[in-house]
Amino acid sequence: MDSFSVPPSRMDKEPYSHILGYPKATKKELARRTLELKKLGISRIVFGGPTILNNLPVLGKGYVGVVVLSKMGKKDVALKIRRIDSSRAEMETEAKLLGEANKVNVGPKLIKSSKNFIVMEYLEGKKIIDWVRDLKGRGSAKKFREVARKVLEDCYSLDTAHLDHGELSYIHKHVIVGGSPCIIDFESSSLNRRTSNVTSAAQSIFIGSALSSAVKKIVKVPSTARMIKSLKKYKHDQSRENFDQVLQVLGLD
Repeated sequence: MDSFSVPPSRMDKEPYSHILGYPKATKKELARRTLELKKLGISRIVFGGPTILNNLPVLGKGYVGVVVLSKMGKKDVALKIRRIDSSRAEMETEAKLLGEANKVNVGPKLIKSSKNFIVMEYLEGKKIIDWVRDLKGRGSAKKFREVARKVLEDCYSLDTAHLDHGELSYIHKHVIVGGSPCIIDFESSSLNRRTSNVTSAAQSIFIGSALSSAVKKIVKVPSTARMIKSLKKYKHDQSRENFDQVLQVLGLD
């Protein structure tokens, strides 16, 4: 489906209202959200992307929100819209957690937020599992190692910032690979629990997932016992020395 755009003033009308207030919102709520969009400086909502929702193409859909490509003036941005049926009452908490990730140069850059929306940097690319599956030919192993190293370095940065992403056991959904890999979706993040970013991501990439199955077709993976041993050591003491040892075992040093 070709992409097209509409102004915020049309978002309270069908079929666009099903996206603005997914899955279903009152006219009063739609009017509030339309005004909220204007205050954020959103000039156009662009319908395009790999996910089809109510016959409209969007960038993605999760438990908390729907993500659509949007415009702030001429600038492309990603707009996350809080679902009406979300368990979250607002989006400011997630925005603050994304802001914490940004402090250690991780995640899409936070631009603005409000009760029902997060405006952030738009990242063009593929989900990591699709990117890995599409890797072919000479240099594939090197490209994979560069991306995996960057992802785990970002995970280590999150660990040092005491920010646990919370969903990296399902990393295939939470890393976009474009010009550079980027960890996304901080809706389940927390500053109040023990971090497990490196251990969760490494296990998801190399040990037990659909992604790890694709990875094993590109690079030789160490024995599970050897990987688990280094990850347990890191989990006990999240030092740079132990992290470097994890990278060495994984062949990413």
